[in-house]
Amino acid sequence: MSKKRILLSLAGAGVAGLALYAFAVRPWFLRWGATPEEAAESLPGDSLVSAANSSATRAITIKAPPEQVWPWIAQIGQGRAGFYSYAWLENLVGCRIVNADAIHAEWQELKPGDGVKLHPDFPAIPVVIAEKNRALILGGAALPERHIPPVTWVFVLKPAPGNCTRLLVRWRSRTPDTIHDLLLNKYLLEPIHFMMERKMMLGIRQRAESR
Repeated sequence: MSKKRILLSLAGAGVAGLALYAFAVRPWFLRWGATPEEAAESLPGDSLVSAANSSATRAITIKAPPEQVWPWIAQIGQGRAGFYSYAWLENLVGCRIVNADAIHAEWQELKPGDGVKLHPDFPAIPVVIAEKNRALILGGAALPERHIPPVTWVFVLKPAPGNCTRLLVRWRSRTPDTIHDLLLNKYLLEPIHFMMERKMMLGIRQRAESR
């Protein structure tokens, strides 16, 4: 096979791979576990980031009532209960995360104006709404000097049949409208965020159901 044909084959495979990612893989992980109705549903906090160009809605059913799920969500954060995800990966970038396997009373009283940290050196994401057993909404303004866009991170708990909980998690952000930022977000940061958030949701389920 000539060099030209090899290059054309590689280019074709690359285009096919990008198309598969854009039209199949990305839509799947942006709506992991969520029904079409849940993905389209308006949730508290959506208005905090207008015209978001990065948005994901994920959902999971937990075999425990909301009041047994909420305490695990209320205590998330760096320097608190962690995020129940891949702490070893988070700690590779200096997050200093330790995931809790118990409910800590001292971390249960969240209120608007409090903050949840992702990293010890980054500002905390402010708590906008903390409605016990129902919703936690985190949201913050952009920090251009740290290349942090405006974001919202929403956790909504809904009672489900069989004394269960339907947990919806939505992330919305507005990144700069440049090819570099859009590609960085859609092809690198979004898949990483999905991997970590999926593990977090599974970690919340495992802990809530074990009680």
